[in-house]
Amino acid sequence: MAGSPSPYPISPDQVEISAIRAQGAGGQNVNKVANAVHLRFDIAASTLPEEIKARLLALGDQRISKEGVVVIKAQVHRSLEKNRDEALARLQELVDSVSGTPKPRRPTKPTRGSVTRRLEGKSRRGAIKAGRGRVE
Repeated sequence: MAGSPSPYPISPDQVEISAIRAQGAGGQNVNKVANAVHLRFDIAASTLPEEIKARLLALGDQRISKEGVVVIKAQVHRSLEKNRDEALARLQELVDSVSGTPKPRRPTKPTRGSVTRRLEGKSRRGAIKAGRGRVE
């Protein structure tokens, strides 16, 4: 799927990107250069279709705030451009994950054999536990 185009591409003008200082190891460079990227994407103000917006807001993803803003922090690479590209790719991946229509669940019943095996296992376990009582 790396080569296939996204059904709902996100334009960079809908995204607010700010450069911040990265955390973690990196020596003196970490303290001087702002290479990490903080990406903010307002779902409600975007040009995405309404059903995609609703699915995004319904996700239990910790990157989506209560106000409906996706916040992604990218700080893996040492260059600002690579971190920006990675943050945009992660946002696009999040949007693509909800772009497909969810498959409806068809309720099923357990087979007779699986019910029998389950009940036999329960009775076997019960017999083991019954044998643990006090000896008279």
